[in-house]
Amino acid sequence: MDITRLIIVAVGGQGNLLSSRVLGEAALMANIPVRMSEIHGMAQRGGVVESALVFGDAKSTIISDGEADALLGFEPSETLRALNKCNSKTVVITNLAPLPPFTVAIGKGVYPDLNRLQTLIRNKTSKLLAFDAVALAKTAGNVMSVNMVLLGALIQTSILPVSSDMVKEAILTRTKKAFAETNIKAFDLGFNAAKVNSK
Repeated sequence: MDITRLIIVAVGGQGNLLSSRVLGEAALMANIPVRMSEIHGMAQRGGVVESALVFGDAKSTIISDGEADALLGFEPSETLRALNKCNSKTVVITNLAPLPPFTVAIGKGVYPDLNRLQTLIRNKTSKLLAFDAVALAKTAGNVMSVNMVLLGALIQTSILPVSSDMVKEAILTRTKKAFAETNIKAFDLGFNAAKVNSK
């Protein structure tokens, strides 16, 4: 089986780890070998959280620079920061709603220009899907479902060896029942947004 390497980057509190678990659960349902690892920054203080998922018969969860088949970014500047993991064949999906770090808020840093950020990503990778996932999460009924919006967009690209139905089943298994309907709606909105942006 081909090996597919996925990097997910986010800021603490955006639901990166839940997304990873949903994808891992979907892979297990489909009998696809999957390995996962997580790096937690100062997550509770809005620090970086990075997950690596390797689908297929890989021996390691380490994704070296230039090895990612897909990069899923929950926050635009974090997506840009992880660009070194990408190559000319990588598919990148990113949320365009910024969550500026503390340094920007106190005037000690400058947030990157979103148009320039997208140009830099496009110049290095094969495909970029960039949209406001926060707006779609609000449409679904819960601003916290940004992670499900982005999962929908990721699955629409068909880069991972798991189906939409498997991921939806994993969402129902892994997320709280009170949020299940909203999460599925958010997933579908992200899936459709990726379809529109792909044309």
